[in-house]
Amino acid sequence: MMSTGRAIYQPYSTKRPRPGKQKLELRLQLRSIEEPAGGAGGGMPAPSCYDAECARTEAWLDENQEFVHDYFLRKATRQVVDAWLVSHATPPSAELASPSRAGSGSGATTPVRKISAHEFERGGLLKPLVTTVDGTPTFLGDQPPHATPSRPQRRSRHELRQLDEKELIFELVKDICNELEVRVLCHKILQNVSILLDADRGSLFLVQGERASPNPQNGRCLVSKLFDVCSKSTPEQMEQLEEIRIPWGSGIVGYVAESGEPVNIPDAYKDERFNHDIDQQTGYKTRSLLCMPIKDINGEVIGVAQVINKQSDGPFTAYDEKVFSSYLQFCGIGLRNAQLYERSQLEVKRNQVLLDLARMVFEEQSTIEHMVLRILTHTQSLIRCQRVQVLLVHEASKGSFSRVFDLEAGDDTDLGTPRTSPYESRFPINIGITGYVATTGETVNIPDAYLDPRFDPSVDEGTGFKHNTILCMAIKNSEGRIIGVIQLINKFDELLFTKNDENFVEAFAIFCGMGIHNTHMYEKAITAMAKQSVTLDVLSYHASASLDDAQRLRTLRIPSSAHFSLHELAFDDIEMTDDDTLRACLRMFLDLDFVERFHIDYSVLCRWLLSVKKNYRNVTYHNWRHAFNVAQMMFAILTETQWWKIFGELECLALIIGCLCHDLDHRGTNNSFQIKASSPLAQLYSTSTMEHHHFDQCLMILNSPGNQILLNLSSDDYEKVVKVLEDAILSTDLAVYFSKRKAFIELVSTERQVTPNWGECEDRRGLLRAMLMTACDLAAITKPWPVERRVAALVAGEFFRQGDLERQNLNLTPIDIMNRDKEDELPAMQVKFIDTICLPIYEAFAVLSPALQPMLDRVKSNRGHWIDLSNNDGGEKFDYGLDKEPERNDKSSISSQNVDDTENTYEGDSSGAVSLSSETNSKYENLENPVVGLLCNNVLTLRDPNKFCPLNDY
Repeated sequence: MMSTGRAIYQPYSTKRPRPGKQKLELRLQLRSIEEPAGGAGGGMPAPSCYDAECARTEAWLDENQEFVHDYFLRKATRQVVDAWLVSHATPPSAELASPSRAGSGSGATTPVRKISAHEFERGGLLKPLVTTVDGTPTFLGDQPPHATPSRPQRRSRHELRQLDEKELIFELVKDICNELEVRVLCHKILQNVSILLDADRGSLFLVQGERASPNPQNGRCLVSKLFDVCSKSTPEQMEQLEEIRIPWGSGIVGYVAESGEPVNIPDAYKDERFNHDIDQQTGYKTRSLLCMPIKDINGEVIGVAQVINKQSDGPFTAYDEKVFSSYLQFCGIGLRNAQLYERSQLEVKRNQVLLDLARMVFEEQSTIEHMVLRILTHTQSLIRCQRVQVLLVHEASKGSFSRVFDLEAGDDTDLGTPRTSPYESRFPINIGITGYVATTGETVNIPDAYLDPRFDPSVDEGTGFKHNTILCMAIKNSEGRIIGVIQLINKFDELLFTKNDENFVEAFAIFCGMGIHNTHMYEKAITAMAKQSVTLDVLSYHASASLDDAQRLRTLRIPSSAHFSLHELAFDDIEMTDDDTLRACLRMFLDLDFVERFHIDYSVLCRWLLSVKKNYRNVTYHNWRHAFNVAQMMFAILTETQWWKIFGELECLALIIGCLCHDLDHRGTNNSFQIKASSPLAQLYSTSTMEHHHFDQCLMILNSPGNQILLNLSSDDYEKVVKVLEDAILSTDLAVYFSKRKAFIELVSTERQVTPNWGECEDRRGLLRAMLMTACDLAAITKPWPVERRVAALVAGEFFRQGDLERQNLNLTPIDIMNRDKEDELPAMQVKFIDTICLPIYEAFAVLSPALQPMLDRVKSNRGHWIDLSNNDGGEKFDYGLDKEPERNDKSSISSQNVDDTENTYEGDSSGAVSLSSETNSKYENLENPVVGLLCNNVLTLRDPNKFCPLNDY
């Protein structure tokens, strides 16, 4: 007896697993639905000319998603794609009418952005969106060069004074019309105004802030873009001066901005609005002063220009005001254009920053600590404040927090190994403000924390830290649910948090919310995968047969294949016990020389067979007996036709295993039912739902300890067996059969027989294997009439049970073949099934091998019986026997004394031979494949689900 104690390829060991193990885990853990369950045609309007041909075509397309996808990629035009996008876009009215859908995280509800990349071609070649810096992709563009482009040489002040008034204004307007840099433009405006009005110097203030902001720090004010510009000053010198802010309506400049009227003061010191402090600080004495608003095309004040001290020591005249006003109209246009350009540049830069931040957030989402550390680091760097906190909301209570992370300025400069997670709960939580934001979702921007009633001053006691300015904002996930709060404290340089800061943090918070949410989901997925791994371990243990049962089976003598009639195409298992079926399977493995050729441990083979049988459910038809009959038919065809020589031993092994496992864990319902019921299986597998599940169950058993019959194969042989095994099981889906049948029939019409060169062509062998799986799966129709009649009763019972479930649980009217009320129509439907699905394949096989002609003959004979029954209107009705238990030998004795024919038997260790416990799947688990059988299992669903019509065109 060969040892079973080897540890290699154990599915849960730390050593290298079989490729099939990896594939099993991948399929069970990471498989996702790639297209909607409704198929490619879901949601699309029916053809205007809707007839049976259109119905058949659309039904076929629904069942062949891969072909539809490939055809669309190859054939669809740009117009078709655009039309599809427009027809599937969410109309604005629909969004308004259904606000509850707005928060959905599904990409399907996101309105299509109706803009094509072709639109950007009008601007010429744009810069790349993504560049690489030190090997890292980034959205941030290259910094523009500091050197300003060459400009036309400006005329000197003396030359300008020689021009008449019109020429002078024209020259000065030309000087500013092409300037788009705001600071340089302002400098030119002041110098030109000084020339026009013969003034000593000037200043220019621009309006900033919102007109009606609830927060004072975001209110309107005047900011000195340039101050005290004289004829000899340069823009570079002016950049070194500190910015001056003047409140709206304050002083002379504030008054002009608020009123929109000019102010001409002959003697500044006699005007109470004049601020004497500036003269005292600079040592410059202001005498005359002319202040004029700069307005845009809509008459909105966008700035104030001020000139000081006329060179002639006199006051500015009314004519000066007129010239000043005329020139500033041009200046207003140029200034507005420059501001728009500057804003567009800032917007581009902001988008680049946000894209880069988003990239860094989504770059790695392994743990919540690592994710939050990235958020804290980049937020602190972007807004530049003393402290940043991220507080994660407790799922059970919005007002409380489950975890609090923080980062303080200087943490990133600490010596030592870089941190991989942020600090937690170092600082007291100001629950008054953070709790308010977590509860309401409102943004809170506080210029002075101690003046806000929601702030608790006790959080600063004994810490040496003082809260001054606070910006607090909610973090939401893609569904709009608040999952956290981000709080920024004390902006650097004693500045206030501005509206721009709010907009930046708000945009960044969107990415943070998605990142945190995704990380939560990832952590949950990791936990679920770990639980699933443990569950699979437990299930594989319980799915395996016991060692005692395997030991009892291995000690029995195995009768010859002649004893069981395994070579007979008309094989009938009605007299066999369940234990006889197991011994017959062992005989097939022995006769095909699998045990010796692939060094299969005989005890492991016995246990594997018992485990496979154990994993078939007690359903009426798709049970162990069906699997056994499919395997027997494959064995008979391979041996009678000698096609095993064409396939080779590896492929024959995969085919026999595939037949025994092709319906593992079948639930007695078809693919259509799984989709209608939105079962977990339908969510796990988008196409060939049950067939994929059968294959995964097969791999699970093959990789379970004690069931590894492929253990001694080389890696290459193992991979080949698994590939052929997968193709074989998936080929039992009739959708796959229809997709390959035409090519197979064309091949048969040209070749007429299976020649040795087929063994050298993988495509031909693959096509032949797929058709063989279907032929064996439908083989009940090729059996003598009593067998076919019995099987039809079993299939009808299982179909009617599904129809009852659809009517009771799903409130649907079942199709005719599953409708218990239409039992009398089953003979006619059987005839259609034979004509459209069965006859073409068996006619093709009869051409390939005369040994298979009896199968075709019995199909035609059974068709005649069904026709007689369908035409028997007033006579005897066909009795399906749905209320009777089929007579079958259910005795399970496997004692060697019960075997009469010991010729060519295989004898194991006779010690401890004990009969197995009686184990049958159900009273209805006996017979072969149904004629109606795979109507259930994938036959095309037409537009009218209550009608069945033959698919003659396939």
